[in-house]
Amino acid sequence: MYALNDIRIIDLSRVLAGPYCTQLLADFGADVIKIEQPGSGDGTRQWGPPWIGDQSAYFLSTNRNKRSVTLDLKSPTGRSVLLQLVDSADIVIENFKVGVVDKLGIDYVTLSTRNPRLIYCSISGYGQTGPYRDMPGYDAVIQAQGGLMSITGPADGDPHKVGVAIADITAGLFAANAIMVAIHERIRSGKGQFIDMALFDTQLAWLVNVAHSWFATGSTPQRHGNAHANIVPYQTFATQDGYVTIGIGTDGQYRRFCLAAGHPELWDELRWQTNEGRVRNREVLVPRLEALFRERPTAAWLDLFAAHNIPGGPINDIPTALSDPQAQARGMVQKAQHPTLGSIDLLGPVAKLSRTPAAIRSAPPLLGQHTAEVLGELGYSAETIAAWREQGVI
Repeated sequence: MYALNDIRIIDLSRVLAGPYCTQLLADFGADVIKIEQPGSGDGTRQWGPPWIGDQSAYFLSTNRNKRSVTLDLKSPTGRSVLLQLVDSADIVIENFKVGVVDKLGIDYVTLSTRNPRLIYCSISGYGQTGPYRDMPGYDAVIQAQGGLMSITGPADGDPHKVGVAIADITAGLFAANAIMVAIHERIRSGKGQFIDMALFDTQLAWLVNVAHSWFATGSTPQRHGNAHANIVPYQTFATQDGYVTIGIGTDGQYRRFCLAAGHPELWDELRWQTNEGRVRNREVLVPRLEALFRERPTAAWLDLFAAHNIPGGPINDIPTALSDPQAQARGMVQKAQHPTLGSIDLLGPVAKLSRTPAAIRSAPPLLGQHTAEVLGELGYSAETIAAWREQGVI
């Protein structure tokens, strides 16, 4: 028994934010029916290389534990079938450009009239209101417009985006959280509701301490490269043969580091003994620490961190990170049986619940893999399904 066994989601979303959200819920047992355009499907099915066999690695990353149904939503028959699915659904999630669902007749007002318990989540670039509501929203643009790129990258270099589509991912996380809130509230009220989720809003929201630094000081936050605006030393240092990252968050940790490294003079001065002093004098302290770290190879520093309980670690590449013993112990890489590819690797679920844990029950589906199965559950005959397939409805 899974935590969300009794939840059915009609997933009209594509690409990343929406599919990531529904995958999170599917991992806990929700029945996610992914509606895709016949013949092409989710656009990420074509986003390659890289490929695993003939399947896009990008698509495989966010669509496990789902059933794929192909429906032409521009056809009356396709919309009729969708409405039947919605009648028994708990959640609809979509990320069409604002206004598209109204034209298709699958907007919240229409669907909630049929199913008042329906929770309807719309994910868009800028939300359903405001001067930018009609603009398309793409992750890189949102990272730029939402301020993230202005604080990412070398202090004396160009602004950078994060190496993963983080605005999309966090929108999916916020959406999953909002959906669970709405499900909980529905227990009391018996009613569904509309969730308006914008990538732009989520990007602004997770600026957290950086935004509040501006609120507090009125000074525009700047790029600090791999250093931290409010903590010193909390950054990457070059060693004799590579790099390490250190994350010292308390004065006690800093003192312990200086003594373990054999340089008590980096603690003895009063200005080094508080984080405020170290931040105010970083231009003096950091060059001395840079020279210190170049005295030893990476392995020696990692041993010192471990021996003295100092927060720090290596800068792993992706293969090293995913094969790390901790990643393996936590089940963060798991295998699934794909219908055509055989055994494939997938990232594992994050949250570990003691009684109702998440699980990878099925690999990401082939396009339309479950169309006949789901339509059969609605009572349609094999003959009708075959006819619709011939007509391009499914």
